[in-house]
Amino acid sequence: MSEAQVLQLASGAMVTGAKIAAPIMLAAMAVGLVVSLFQSVTQIQEPTLTFVPKLVAVGLVIAFAGHWMLGQFVSYTESLFTTLPQLLAGG
Repeated sequence: MSEAQVLQLASGAMVTGAKIAAPIMLAAMAVGLVVSLFQSVTQIQEPTLTFVPKLVAVGLVIAFAGHWMLGQFVSYTESLFTTLPQLLAGG
């Protein structure tokens, strides 16, 4: 296995990981921003006020986008397993 093939596998894994994590991270960041604005306007400093909405938002994202995220992961894994014999053989 050459260095280029290793780098290609590593970059593919990182891109796939970023694709899978992006919806969850964006939802958590957006909810966190809205909640922090609400807290700064009302001066309510309750720790559970930040946790519960983020938990609900992440749960909704997983419920709605989970099929797509799992599809991305399975697609990358299938392509990895189909090319693995060629990579190990050095071809």
